[in-house]
Amino acid sequence: MYSLLIDHLSTAIVQLNDRLEIEYLNPAAEMLLAVSRRRVQGHNIGVAFREDDASINALYASIESGYPFTKREAEIECSNNKKLFCDYTVTPVMGTSNDTESLIIELYPRDRMKRISQEDEIIANHESSKELVRGLAHEIKNPLGGIRGAAQLISRAFTDEALNDYTQVIIEESDRLRDLVDRLLGPRQLPKNKPLNIHKVIERVRQLISVETDHKIEFIRDYDPSIPDLIGDESQLIQALLNITRNAMQALMEDTNNHQKTIHMATRALRQFTIGSKRHRLVCKISIIDNGPGIPDALLKTLFYPMVSGRADGTGLGLSIAQSVVHQHHGIIECNSYPNKTEFNLLIPIETIIQD
Repeated sequence: MYSLLIDHLSTAIVQLNDRLEIEYLNPAAEMLLAVSRRRVQGHNIGVAFREDDASINALYASIESGYPFTKREAEIECSNNKKLFCDYTVTPVMGTSNDTESLIIELYPRDRMKRISQEDEIIANHESSKELVRGLAHEIKNPLGGIRGAAQLISRAFTDEALNDYTQVIIEESDRLRDLVDRLLGPRQLPKNKPLNIHKVIERVRQLISVETDHKIEFIRDYDPSIPDLIGDESQLIQALLNITRNAMQALMEDTNNHQKTIHMATRALRQFTIGSKRHRLVCKISIIDNGPGIPDALLKTLFYPMVSGRADGTGLGLSIAQSVVHQHHGIIECNSYPNKTEFNLLIPIETIIQD
C-alpha cells in the first residue's frame, strides 16, 4: 500500500542505502531524472544524477548523524548531461538498531519557476527601458527640430559658402541624432503580420552571414519540420535574427584561438509553454548557439538594454531592437552564456494565448 501511494506521488522520490546505492525510484523521479528504475537500481547515485563533492559528503554526514537536511537552489546534472535546478530534502530512515538504513531524497524542480521569474524580470526591464527611451526621445527630438530649423534659416541668410559649411554640419548632425533616437525606439511601424515559414527566415539570415564571413563559419542546422506557419512580420523577424546571429559571428571572428567556428541554428515546437504569466498551446523556439568565448557575467543582466555593448565599436542597439521585435510578436528572447557556448532562444507563440 505504501509503495502504491509513493508511486502515485507527483514529488520525485529517490531511496538510497547507506552506501549511496539506489534502492528505489518512483515514476516521478524517473521522469524528472530521465532514467529507468531497472537500469539504475543497485548502482551508485551518480548514475542517476551528480552534484559537487560537498553535497555527497553531506549525504554521508546525514547517514552518520541521522539528521535530515534541505538544500535550496541546487544544480544537479542528470545522466543525459541535462542540468536541473531544484530543492531537495534528505531524510534518514533508521533501522531496528538505531542505525541509518537508508536515505529518502525528495526532489522539487525549480526550473519552471526560475525561468518564469527570469522572464518576468526581462519583460519588466524591457518595458521600463522602453518608457525611459520614449521620454528621452521626446525631450531630445523637440529641441533638435528647433536647432535644425534655425540652422536652415541661418544658411539661407549667408552668402559665404564657408559659413554655409558650418550650418550644414549642424543640420547633418541633427539628422544623425534624430536617426539614433528613432533606432532607440525600435520598429516604427506596426508588424505587417501574415503566415510565414520560420525556416525560410532562418535560412535567409544564414545565407547573409555566410556571405558576410566568406563562409569561414560552419553552420549546423537542426530544424523541426513539424512546426506550422506562424503569424508574423517576415522583414522584422529577419532583422531580429540577423542582429543576434551577427553578434555571434562577430564574437567568433574576434576569437583568434578558435579554429573551428560554428553556429548552431535549431528550431523546436514547445507545447503548453508559459512565457511570462501567459500560457500558450504552441510556441516556436528558435535557438542560435555559437562556440565563441561567451558573454561576461557582468554584461548578461543588461544585455538587452539600449546602448549596452560588450564591443568597443558596438552601438548597443542590435539586441535591444531584436527584443522589441520579438516582444511585438508576444514572445521573448532568453540568453545563457558559458565559455565556448552562448545560446540565444527566441520564443514566439504560434497559437492563441491562454490566461493562467
